[in-house]
Amino acid sequence: MSCIELKQRTLQIGAALLLGLASLAVTAQEKYPARPIEFIVPWGPGGGADQVARKSGKIMEEDLKISFPVVNVPGATGNSGMAKLLAAQADGYSISIMTWDTYALLATSKTRWSMKDIVPVALMIKQPSSFMSAANGNLKTWADVEREAKVRPLKVAVTGFGSPDDITVNFFAARGLKLIAVPFANPGERYTSVLGGHADLLYEQLGDVRSFIDSKQIQPVIIFSDRRFSVFPDVPASKELGYDITLPQRRAVIVKAGTDAGRIKVLSDALAKVAASAEYKAYLKEQYASDDSYFSAQDAAKIMEEELDQMKRMAAPGAAAK
Repeated sequence: MSCIELKQRTLQIGAALLLGLASLAVTAQEKYPARPIEFIVPWGPGGGADQVARKSGKIMEEDLKISFPVVNVPGATGNSGMAKLLAAQADGYSISIMTWDTYALLATSKTRWSMKDIVPVALMIKQPSSFMSAANGNLKTWADVEREAKVRPLKVAVTGFGSPDDITVNFFAARGLKLIAVPFANPGERYTSVLGGHADLLYEQLGDVRSFIDSKQIQPVIIFSDRRFSVFPDVPASKELGYDITLPQRRAVIVKAGTDAGRIKVLSDALAKVAASAEYKAYLKEQYASDDSYFSAQDAAKIMEEELDQMKRMAAPGAAAK
């Protein structure tokens, strides 16, 4: 290669490097979000997590002017969806719903992920859970359940092993009730399991199966709460019966750890607008959700830590029998 050719080649390389640096600078200053944000739901379509994602995504689309395509990744009590999130880039273009079914695994199982791998953006919904039965069956009250569960095993449809559902079933099993957890990853199959005879009881949030309750196909027999729920005044609360277990269902929006703080703030601000909207407030009311459902990124981590400690206490060997 001649000196002239070498000089030309050097200039070409230098120009390419300058173009590359300019491109990086443009990328670094790129407005966020500039393209669709994938919204991962670690459960099948139609369930509570799916509803929160689709409702929140729809409202955020109007605010941020980009789409939020929902991707359902069911399996392994939410771990399949978690794996998809953690395999993505920490760039704010993949977000996920985290339900307390998955979060409880940190208290009950050895997971491949920890809180260090994720950042909560907001807590979006809090609902009381309940044991429910088929309205046309023979388990019409909690007294019926207690009596029947002392003489024969009752199958309870749950989201998965290690979940709050499973913790609650084990709590009562340790107190002499013959309850057996049966996982159903598909929400629709879980909801209808008590109607088709595949389960005797369903552990679920009241709002997630409201259509079944309103049509008088399914009924709550005990609600896991400190006090009776006003909408169901005849259904006892767990605390009033001496059962010290009130694990609520929460659903959070999370991103992968390492995501730029500025991008997390954009998402957090957008979700704050979602929570303040009349449409979302009406949705929470339809879901029988608590008034203190929403918390921003700033407060979410503290609440999650407190509730994880509670789940660890409830899941500890011998805790249920106390």
